[in-house]
Amino acid sequence: MARKFDPIELEIFKSIFHSIAEEMGASLRRTAFSPNIKERRDYSCAVFDAAANALAMGDHMPVHLGSMPMSVAAVLQDLVLESGDVAMVNDPFRGGTHLPDITFVAPVFIGKSKKPDFFVASRAHHADVGGTFAGSMGLCSEIYQEGFRIPPVKFVRRGKTDRDLLALLLANVRTPKEREGDLRAQIAACHTGETRLREVCVRYGVARVQQAGTALLDYSEAMMQSLLAHIPEGSYEAEDFLDDDGAPVAGTVETRPSKPVRIAVRVTFAREKKRSAVTVDFTGTDPQVRGSTNAVEAITYSACFYVFRCLLTEDVPATSGLMRPVRLIAPDGSVVNARAPAAVAGGNVETSQRIVDVLLRALAKVVPERIPAASSGTMNNLTIGGIDPRTGEPFAYYETIAGGSGANAQRVGASGVHTHMTNSLNTPAEALEYAYPFRVTRYGLRRGSGGAGKHRGGDGIVREIEVLTDAQVTLLSERRTIPPYGAKGGSPGSLGRAAIVGSEERTISGKATTKLKKSERIRVETPGGGGWGR
Repeated sequence: MARKFDPIELEIFKSIFHSIAEEMGASLRRTAFSPNIKERRDYSCAVFDAAANALAMGDHMPVHLGSMPMSVAAVLQDLVLESGDVAMVNDPFRGGTHLPDITFVAPVFIGKSKKPDFFVASRAHHADVGGTFAGSMGLCSEIYQEGFRIPPVKFVRRGKTDRDLLALLLANVRTPKEREGDLRAQIAACHTGETRLREVCVRYGVARVQQAGTALLDYSEAMMQSLLAHIPEGSYEAEDFLDDDGAPVAGTVETRPSKPVRIAVRVTFAREKKRSAVTVDFTGTDPQVRGSTNAVEAITYSACFYVFRCLLTEDVPATSGLMRPVRLIAPDGSVVNARAPAAVAGGNVETSQRIVDVLLRALAKVVPERIPAASSGTMNNLTIGGIDPRTGEPFAYYETIAGGSGANAQRVGASGVHTHMTNSLNTPAEALEYAYPFRVTRYGLRRGSGGAGKHRGGDGIVREIEVLTDAQVTLLSERRTIPPYGAKGGSPGSLGRAAIVGSEERTISGKATTKLKKSERIRVETPGGGGWGR
């Protein structure tokens, strides 16, 4: 018979599981090598039960967290994990997001259990995983160009690292020392989670802890049911567009001319057998494209998880139970559920943002007081690679640049922040100049870029970097031709733009790769958020 939990005890276990995921993240951040993880905090950690249901997530990256259960499930489908094992996977078509996001999954055995009682997982964005372009975020037309693809494999076997597998991976990346340091930091994070779970089970007993996990899943589901019960039945439709498909043109440095890529959704709220449910249907979305703006199903699921979680209060546990009343329909072969060997690097960072935008646009038709105008709608991905003249070694820099958030019924939008599917920070100028052969020549708010309205949208950012050596620069961004929409009569935010500054200034498109000579600069101006109200 299932044990009943009173609200106080349930809150205690919610905090316990969440604190474990948070401590895993702190361990990863402290021991990582790359500025992308140490400074920008481009990582996520979570705790799972024996059936790969998420029991807690750290306050990390939404684009990682909603999709991570699919990676854990893929690992359990392919591998039998024993005590001391740690699995690794980054395959976007096996629960991953894009190749730079590498996930480690470790089993947790309590006492003499023959099967894992829990799992812990850490995911981090690696600044380079090989491929055609430094930073592994370039203009590609198939996944083989994007980097090293890893199916579920055992990276650690009974406590010992598979040296052959590590050597194979490091031989295919530009910055092997940094990669090895970050990989080991992820393993350390998993060990932290494993240790803390064992301590909790010693204190409370494994059966009680597992029952608490089940209760949290049920409680999360009940809270989502309660939310859906207060939303009127009916279907609400919306559409939004990516600027282009991101496909490269042979012999050029920018994307080919392309019509906008449509993402359409119908959100249907219904009562089924006295239970509330919602169906999120992306039928009508354009087919997968030639470029890298394809999203895999895990990304679309993650965006849905994020949006519906945002409708709840903050104290609701972020577990897999939240999605039990939510049905996702993502047509196979579409830009929101691409098939291999599609390129997908931009789908994780850019299409995920547009999926959020279109979902919010649909929900604004039924709960307008809860929904803001569109935020910047892009992660403004900037990668720079070359040879560091100080060491003679290759370097690979990756960063997402903040923009403006959309205003809402209560307040103006925030300026210079990472929004929606990204929750990272900037790389401080001091850390960036120390780690790379760069000089930050300009960094500040892009005044007036937020949309006008009763409540004005937040302003974007202007970031300009001078390279102190010849380098390859790639920009992967959106909202360069279709601006972030306003709400309730508010004006849209300003379009983003970018330029190369040298002996003369030349504008580049939102998706471009080019060579910079020493002393040339790349300037990125990010979009503002939409305004709310007339």
